[in-house]
Amino acid sequence: MYKAPRGAADILPEDQPYWIYTQQCAERVSCLFGYQRLDTPTFEDAGLFIRSVGAGTDIVEKEMYSFEDRGGNTVTLRPEGTAPVCRAYLEHGMHNLPQPVRLYYFAPLFRYERPQAGRYREHHQFGYEALGDADPAVDAEVIEMAWRLYQELGLKDLSLQLNSIGCLACRPAYLSRLKEYYGGHTARLCRDCTARLERNALRLLDCKTEGCLRMGESAPRSVDHLCVECKAHFESLQSYLRLMGLPFTLNHRLVRGLDYYTRTVFEIQPAEEGAQSTVGGGGRYDGLVEELGGRPTPGVGFATGIERIVLNLKRQGVAVPPLPGPQVFIANLGPGARNEAVSLASQLRAAGVGATLGPGSRSLKAQLRQANARGVGQAIIIGDEEVRQGTVVLRDMARGTQQYVPVSDLLDALRAAQRTRKDE
Repeated sequence: MYKAPRGAADILPEDQPYWIYTQQCAERVSCLFGYQRLDTPTFEDAGLFIRSVGAGTDIVEKEMYSFEDRGGNTVTLRPEGTAPVCRAYLEHGMHNLPQPVRLYYFAPLFRYERPQAGRYREHHQFGYEALGDADPAVDAEVIEMAWRLYQELGLKDLSLQLNSIGCLACRPAYLSRLKEYYGGHTARLCRDCTARLERNALRLLDCKTEGCLRMGESAPRSVDHLCVECKAHFESLQSYLRLMGLPFTLNHRLVRGLDYYTRTVFEIQPAEEGAQSTVGGGGRYDGLVEELGGRPTPGVGFATGIERIVLNLKRQGVAVPPLPGPQVFIANLGPGARNEAVSLASQLRAAGVGATLGPGSRSLKAQLRQANARGVGQAIIIGDEEVRQGTVVLRDMARGTQQYVPVSDLLDALRAAQRTRKDE
């Protein structure tokens, strides 16, 4: 028997209300802040991610799904959402539009990593980017938008973690201090961090193993090594967040996992501790568009995993609206009644009334049990006698009452019953 691949999951009908609710909330917040939707291809030239994410990152070295297509091109299933947005910004000349350009997206992402709660090899992401403005007020807008999204969803007990990792001018000196500090504790580093010490020292702060966590608490802090411009940017950002009434905690170990980040980095976390607790995060990436061949273009963005949101909605018991279902169930008994039921179901749907046809091969009792299971308000019962008389039996499933209704009056009767339920 075939099963879904490891790290991939079916989104079953009972989970669809959570997904649709999340997407609708995200779209409302995006429109509120003036962001427009952009959809990019599921796969891109592999070089886009190698160049943007960083050749020494775990994503590029261990996690990307890359393959050679029949034309001999090396392509990669999208492992993250920002680089494709920046590529589209360049390709379509969006630098000629009023800046910043505000874009949002929904996208499946692919990373070959160990599946965990809320983390899959194929997962889905909502994200947004603001390109073309270095003002810290834009950073604050992006963070506020993330915070409002989780409020709109109904999630509670969240914390906003904030840090600045500097820029290309001031970060090298900080990295030297970081290497010097960790170089004196190499025997206590995990195997991954031993490799990171030379290739990507900033990621040492992000390690979740117990020994490395303890060392990270005493490591040099990036905020103590910011240049004048980065320090002013970070102080302004904090001032704006206070004006917005957004609570935040400075976290000097927060670095995010991609090489392109500069200055602002942030995460939003629920009360649960652990490596998989973050529901979303982002930051500034002022050198990314230039790295991809464009002119210097500041950018800042945010992304959140839909699976992670759904997991937290369920944990916190957030009630999401049910999806609309059929309004009526048509139970039918006998060959003549079956033909009439098929015709009637089609007429009702054409009139905008959701209708589900019952299995005529089963007893009336069994069909009505199915109607109850589907949660319909009204059942229409048609037998051979009803066909001869040109009537149907209209049954109120909640009350258990029923009445004979001429087929010609059925639509009016159904609408009257619906108005009565709304008034109750």
